[in-house]
Amino acid sequence: MNLTDLVLPDTAACRAAYEVAARYHSPSLLNHSIRAYVWAAAHARLHDIGFDAELLYVSAMLHDIGLTAEFDSHTVPYEEAGGHVAWAFCAGAGWSPERRQRAHEVIVRHMWAEVPVEEDPEGHLLELSTGMDISGRRTDEIPADLREEVLARHPRLDIAKEFAACVADQGERKPSSLAGGFVRSGIAERIAANPLDRS
Repeated sequence: MNLTDLVLPDTAACRAAYEVAARYHSPSLLNHSIRAYVWAAAHARLHDIGFDAELLYVSAMLHDIGLTAEFDSHTVPYEEAGGHVAWAFCAGAGWSPERRQRAHEVIVRHMWAEVPVEEDPEGHLLELSTGMDISGRRTDEIPADLREEVLARHPRLDIAKEFAACVADQGERKPSSLAGGFVRSGIAERIAANPLDRS
């Protein structure tokens, strides 16, 4: 499997979401967002999961926007802040209120322990793919040829160090958030042991 085998949407909303991510994310977080979409689309293809490619791509590009200084919230968890940014972005893109809400849900749910695929395929795929890319969960399911191509084109750079620092900061400032729970459960160690950083 390689990138040409995957659904890579090219719509005005997708191009704009990439532009927003490129403007506000560090290079490491931008590459992470791209890989999150690719790992999700690959998993969907391997397991015959139907999904809305535009919705998933926009959500992947914006799922960590709440970690950036410009959109960080001191009152809500970063995934909720990101969901609100996505809702506003999608309103500007002309999406229906229902579709805007779906983007919000997908981003919030990417932090859940599990999202049932039958209830929310895009949420399921983003939760799975971000877990692969950050904590190394189920990375053995990524086809080797795709993994090599994607890591060469969108390298990991400093994502392990940068994300560990971001989630630790979120957990310290918002201890009741899911990020706070992740910190207490040892996410820093899981990030450091991610097999993708040894590829």
